[in-house]
Amino acid sequence: MGTFNSTIVTVSSKGWVVIPSLFRRKIGLKPGMKMEVTETKGKIVLTPQAGNLVDELYGKLAGGGSLTAALLEDRAKERKREQA
Repeated sequence: MGTFNSTIVTVSSKGWVVIPSLFRRKIGLKPGMKMEVTETKGKIVLTPQAGNLVDELYGKLAGGGSLTAALLEDRAKERKREQA
């Protein structure tokens, strides 16, 4: 079983709690990651959720040229070469 680490944190007036960097690094938490919050026997358990690959990749190719336009342009050039 792994080493048990603990620390005391303060709950803000908005209910926010800062997870100490030691724990964030240890389990690989990154900004924007989703966490499942459950209550078990009077304890709050936070469990990191695996990211949705589709959501993470959404918009990564935005701003690039149209692949359809590039394909049509390429085929037009190829057609000209064949006709020549």
